[in-house]
Amino acid sequence: MIYQRLTYRIDPNQYESFTRFFHEYILPNRLGHGARLVDRYATLARDEIMTIWEYDSLEAHDEIDKKLKQSDLFLKAEKRKKELPPLYIDQKEDFMETTGEYHFPKHIVSVSACVTNKKGEVLFVNNEHRSDTYEMPGGRMEHQETLEQAVKREVLEETGVHMKVTGVTGVYQNLTIGVVCIVFKGEYVSGELAVQPGETKDVGFIDVSEGKLDELVTREHFRIRVEDALKREGVSVESYFVRPYDVVYRLEK
Repeated sequence: MIYQRLTYRIDPNQYESFTRFFHEYILPNRLGHGARLVDRYATLARDEIMTIWEYDSLEAHDEIDKKLKQSDLFLKAEKRKKELPPLYIDQKEDFMETTGEYHFPKHIVSVSACVTNKKGEVLFVNNEHRSDTYEMPGGRMEHQETLEQAVKREVLEETGVHMKVTGVTGVYQNLTIGVVCIVFKGEYVSGELAVQPGETKDVGFIDVSEGKLDELVTREHFRIRVEDALKREGVSVESYFVRPYDVVYRLEK
């Protein structure tokens, strides 16, 4: 990603006029052509305004900039500027790139999967940090992963099993710690069961018929997820980009 920083030095008396102009002309024109506004800032003295815009690349910025300067809204904005007192004293443009991920997400997204084999047995793990219960394999999504990629990776890392995703069976929100968990249904494809040192103590396909689930999964919220997954066929899942709409993965049910 590339970030464009536009800094305007203004007369504080022109702050309101500049802000109205921004919302009427600049913002809709840039958003309409694919630029993404990260945020807009003003000094407490109202003598400087800074906006930061996000683009996929410098080439993407140049293409968007070319199109918006050819738009009717841009021409209207230029005409309107001539009718108003000067909106800013001077303007500075910089391009930047990020050096890492430092912000905290508002919610953590995790995934887990109810994976069954041909015998109808369910894949479970016993984690070292939750040794009092068995549970379905899973974990947090990583940056820019699709849902399918995340759940397949977590299952493989925790158990050594490659799985086929067959649908989503539930979404569960932990309000205490801000985690949203998406549970998938899946089928065993290949792989040898293996524990993950430092993370899992035991992994395996287990028969959960005849009331065995209560003994195996001792934490109620984990048990509910397994029960939901076993009795539901699953719903469609899709991962996509926008501007333009571009489907990366879709499973229809």
